[in-house]
Amino acid sequence: MDRVFTVPNMISMARLAGVPVFLWLVLGPHADWWAVGLLIAAGLSDWLDGKLARAWNQQSRLGQVLDPAADRAYIAATLAGLAIRGIIPWWLVAVLVSRELVLGVALLALRRHSYGPLQVSFVGKAATLCLLYAFPLLFLGSHAGGAALAARVTGWAFAIWGSALYWWAAALYLTQARQVIAADNRAAVAGPSQAPLAQQRQPGNDGA
Repeated sequence: MDRVFTVPNMISMARLAGVPVFLWLVLGPHADWWAVGLLIAAGLSDWLDGKLARAWNQQSRLGQVLDPAADRAYIAATLAGLAIRGIIPWWLVAVLVSRELVLGVALLALRRHSYGPLQVSFVGKAATLCLLYAFPLLFLGSHAGGAALAARVTGWAFAIWGSALYWWAAALYLTQARQVIAADNRAAVAGPSQAPLAQQRQPGNDGA
């Protein structure tokens, strides 16, 4: 679990390194097709590193941090690019950013009780996947033509559904965090007899 230089970790690091390149493509030359291609490559690498980690038994604590960090970095970069370009309204940015702030408070509460991030939920993975589908389509939909219109409509459908799932995942995460903290408080009141609970304090994926 303490390994650093594994194939999945290298893939995640490469995905993170692509974030500033993506922003330059979007805000500099407005090379939307190249930016969309980079987003697609990032999405495929996200699937690949998880599959390889399980298949080759190369899970690591660093990987558990890098993988969701890369997802969030791409979502943040894409939101910024879309909003600055006027492709999406700033209220959508606020909806997604406020969710991250809420989870940040939950993580601080967990750390106060010596817990790491909780495991990724299926709903959270589905939300991220929807948003990663939505953003390239919205970029393509910003151009003229019938194909662009279809991309824009489909992209907004994924964006709305992904945002709803994003907040649903946050609600599940907050519920789980509250249960974990409540159990820890009960264990503290009960005394050493509840010590086995501490064995559950392991870092997980911060990708709710």
